[in-house]
Amino acid sequence: MTTTTTTSTPSRRRVRLDLAPPLAAAWLGGWGLLALVGTLTGAGYPFGANDPHGGGANLLRLVPVAVGAPLLAGLLLAGAVTALVLADAVRPPRPLRALVLGYGWALAFVLAVVVPDARVLVVLGYAPMLILGAPFGWPPVDYADVFTWALFARCAALVGGVLLAGALLAWQRRTAGAGLSCGRGGGARGWTAPDAAARWGRWAAGTAAVIPLTYAVTRFAWAAGVPLGITPDFLAEMRETGLVWAGAGLAAFATVGALLTLGLVRPWGERFPRWMPGLAGRRVPIGLAVVPATLVALSVTAASLGLVTSPQFWAIEGGFSLTTAPMLLWPLWGVSLGAAALAYYLRRRGACRSCARK
Repeated sequence: MTTTTTTSTPSRRRVRLDLAPPLAAAWLGGWGLLALVGTLTGAGYPFGANDPHGGGANLLRLVPVAVGAPLLAGLLLAGAVTALVLADAVRPPRPLRALVLGYGWALAFVLAVVVPDARVLVVLGYAPMLILGAPFGWPPVDYADVFTWALFARCAALVGGVLLAGALLAWQRRTAGAGLSCGRGGGARGWTAPDAAARWGRWAAGTAAVIPLTYAVTRFAWAAGVPLGITPDFLAEMRETGLVWAGAGLAAFATVGALLTLGLVRPWGERFPRWMPGLAGRRVPIGLAVVPATLVALSVTAASLGLVTSPQFWAIEGGFSLTTAPMLLWPLWGVSLGAAALAYYLRRRGACRSCARK
């Protein structure tokens, strides 16, 4: 008699989740070593007083350079160690599990939201203009002044926070007995059910679409020469320095983002519309909508934390005005956009390919 042994092949998505802990450990460990070298040599720390473009809109401005450099190195290296711990699938005692998850999620939040600032969001907003205009020499900027070491350090922290969050999510699911790929357990679905997600997702998407439009209206008005909420002298000063056109560029980015946000709850967000040759009628990949929305949600939240705590922000136009008011809603924008992306994912994910749970 011949016995045939069949080995189940894990799904591609399950393999990717299994790679999250080592990827996070490698990324955070590499940047942690760079930060440690910078601490020992006294060079390379791009925050606070060492920021060549000023760190007024970054929360790390509150930490002296002598403390911030070793602190950042320690956080990154601690994140690498935490990611290695998350590679172990053994379920620890409940207090230890709670400690690891609490520390890990707090560290992921610091790296993804606290360390970055508005600079990441600004570059995301200007990226289409910078990429398309580069061959034509427009806009007339020195790209070396845009893509600086300070910007790369902020982006590296954001990526590290996201990787660590992915590792935490995989470990949390494994140690809770839930499906690794889908996170589903054996209990009631509740707010994660597709019909429930569709209901609260509509409110989240609507909120996330309206807020950036309030910002865009004021900036488009200034670009048109209308001093909406500001003095004519201040508008003239912004036109002379070119800030009004920078604001218009971000307003265009915000408008496009608002329209795409509505796609998270509209049919054309699930299937490509008829006017798109070659794609018309095809299903929109879930990641194509969720990944950019999550990235923008994190960037908006990070930018808002730095801005609303910056003295320079409140010094604009003497304090609260139409210049600052739309940006005060950015924390709600970031949270609602993240919630809308989550609702979109929950509504469309279907049965899990790994565990067949629905």
